[in-house]
Amino acid sequence: MNNLKKITLLSSILILVFFSGIAVAAYEFFPYSILKSVKNELFYSPSTISYEINDVSSLIHIKNSSSISDTRLNLNLFLWNDENIPKNIIPEKIDKSITDQRYSSFQNLDSIDKLTIDMEYDVTSIVYIFKPTISNEKVIIYHQGHGGDFFKGKNTIQFFLDNNYTVVALSMPLLGMNSQPIIDHPQFGKIKIRSHNQFELLENENFSPIKFFIKPTIVLINYLENNYNFQSYSMVGISGGGWVTTLVSAIDDRIDQSFSVAGSYPLFLRSELKNFGDYEQHHLELYKIANYLDLYIMASYGNDRKFVQIFNKYDPCCFDTDSFTLYENEIKNTVNKLDSGYFNVYLDDTHREHIISNHALGIIISELGK
Repeated sequence: MNNLKKITLLSSILILVFFSGIAVAAYEFFPYSILKSVKNELFYSPSTISYEINDVSSLIHIKNSSSISDTRLNLNLFLWNDENIPKNIIPEKIDKSITDQRYSSFQNLDSIDKLTIDMEYDVTSIVYIFKPTISNEKVIIYHQGHGGDFFKGKNTIQFFLDNNYTVVALSMPLLGMNSQPIIDHPQFGKIKIRSHNQFELLENENFSPIKFFIKPTIVLINYLENNYNFQSYSMVGISGGGWVTTLVSAIDDRIDQSFSVAGSYPLFLRSELKNFGDYEQHHLELYKIANYLDLYIMASYGNDRKFVQIFNKYDPCCFDTDSFTLYENEIKNTVNKLDSGYFNVYLDDTHREHIISNHALGIIISELGK
């Protein structure tokens, strides 16, 4: 009997070692994002995630066009201390036909112009205008997320160049080619600002750092309006860039069609820490003026305007699954009642990455053509 127990124990140990070896090999040979995606599919499927039950319609404060106008006015006061968007501001520096070897292989690219937009506290934003050789006289504003430089979106930029769009590309503040200034705080001394969460140090009753996320897009549209005769302005953003796309489109109706990819959920769907986001994603003063549901409606509203969200079902970063179904119909119903505008949501299940996939690009180009 003792020998049998020893054999059983030894067998159990060998089995444990065998499967541990498989697990180690999996982490060695398979990307973490893939393993995490598999985990998401198994343990975080829509059927196993639970959220507090909300009457979504009661959370929507936009009831008519007047409430949209009032909310935009309050957002402008919050951002600019003015009732209107600052349409008179233009870039401080414009460099024509620059050379950037990273884009030397691009097709249908005639030239690149570089805009430098200076803001408070020495925060700067670098913008590239990719001018196509053959143009359809329409603009796509591409906004990169927390991944860094908009070079990471080179496939997206090339896709729209291939479709004859002028593409204007930006990164989020502090990222990519943008500055990371040193501030001299009266209480805390000199601090290098490298994270969005540090923007909280700059807040006061007359200034909100949320402006850093919005102003570059407003200024570049001012510049384009003054120097070109484009037929339309559309905006596409990934991740944090999708968040910027949502807010800018809600405020500035010069943007006709906007597309947020893996950009945001309403706060009641952010039970998982990975979805809570940086400073800008849960800034209470901002969302007391207009919550996410309100912003989605405002970005959708207007003649020939539309707002489309695309979520990656197996996104290893954030905003995965199909939780948007808990608010989708309420937004559509509200936009329909306003009788002006368009809202839609797509779920991309063709990959397991935090990207704008080829499938998503196909959705966007189809929606742009509608």
